[in-house]
Amino acid sequence: MKHITSGAILALVLAGPAAAQGTLNIYAWADSIAPELIAKFEAETGSKVNVDAFNSNEDALTKLQAGNSGYDIVTPSQHFVKIMVDEGLLEDIDAHDMAAFAQVDEKWRKPWWDESGDYSIPLAFGTAGFTVNRDVYQGPVDSWAVLFEPPAELRGKIAMLSYPDEVVGGAELFIGVPFCSDDKGEMKKVLDLLRAQKPSVVAYTSDNIENRIGSGEVGAHFWWDGNTLRTRLAGANIEYAMPKEGLVGWLDSFVVPKGAANVAGAKAFIDFMSTEENATIQYNYYAHSSPVKLDPVKARFTPENAPELFPTVPVVFSQACGPEAQDLVTKVWTDLLQ
Repeated sequence: MKHITSGAILALVLAGPAAAQGTLNIYAWADSIAPELIAKFEAETGSKVNVDAFNSNEDALTKLQAGNSGYDIVTPSQHFVKIMVDEGLLEDIDAHDMAAFAQVDEKWRKPWWDESGDYSIPLAFGTAGFTVNRDVYQGPVDSWAVLFEPPAELRGKIAMLSYPDEVVGGAELFIGVPFCSDDKGEMKKVLDLLRAQKPSVVAYTSDNIENRIGSGEVGAHFWWDGNTLRTRLAGANIEYAMPKEGLVGWLDSFVVPKGAANVAGAKAFIDFMSTEENATIQYNYYAHSSPVKLDPVKARFTPENAPELFPTVPVVFSQACGPEAQDLVTKVWTDLLQ
């Protein structure tokens, strides 16, 4: 592990544009990085930035596990950062010595998924829950029961995500099973709940959600806070639920895959994205909460105009489960979709 002086850090920051020259390949959540910032970074550095999209943490993990991913930056959620660190899939970028680290809110510095502060810089955080279309369903949205034990007007009009991670977490919150439980009896309760819900589910998919829920094709969809906000502001009559049992928390971070071809460029991009000016642009575009400092004058979203981003119920962050617990999650999902 390297430790450098503040003067050396400044020198690296000033050298950022030169270090960033060349091609930078990013693998990020779909539509998660402001195109304006990609263009701005390219103009300032002379580099070429390519962005590919993934729709689940599982996809990102599989890509890195296969080796030679070709990516210089990936943006997994907190529990998958932990898995990637433990499996030796990430470069030690001395994140705690980067200019970006100084911009990070103290509560997100050296968290449990990166206790040494070597591997990751936070990008965005938020919650996973469910969204309803108010043209289809006018009832209360204060409990997960609306989604998992739906009333008549939502039966056959529900859609879920295509992967188990946050869906199982939501089910666990509803029935009081702890995340990462390795108790087969408890996980059988989760499976039973999801099986009972299944006749009301028209699709298990993570694609085209905004059109599906925004148009009223479905009345309720497992989804995320900021995505709901963006779709609502675009004119859809939708509402993000605040279930009393709590929401599933997530935090996505910038990481650099092991063997990345452009580590210097990756670090320069992470520092660039984490400045107050650029982080504010990113926040206003992405509509998810920012773990780095924002310009309070230019930040677009507040509790008044974006209640989705300011939960009034408990938030429980997904964890990196042990092998036995993860196998049970996989079994629940496999059995459900049979």
